[in-house]
Amino acid sequence: MTTKNPAFAPFENEADVLEIGRLMLENRLDRVTVSGDVDLTADRQGLEAARRLHALLGQVVARLEARKDLPDQLPPPTGETVANPFA
Repeated sequence: MTTKNPAFAPFENEADVLEIGRLMLENRLDRVTVSGDVDLTADRQGLEAARRLHALLGQVVARLEARKDLPDQLPPPTGETVANPFA
């Protein structure tokens, strides 16, 4: 299990990244992106990974539940095309 930032605060910044196994949680101001995978094995390491994942998702749920102005759905992210600096 790898931890890059143990002080992960959901929706607080655009920089925090946390890893549990090969599962990556990326912080954004309007979303938390979860990608990759993790094996929750039937051993102490799996238990520790499960507890960390459970705690992190609990933080995400608590932050969302605390917001009184939570919209039904966010609009899709807007993409911006920039010129290729290597062209």
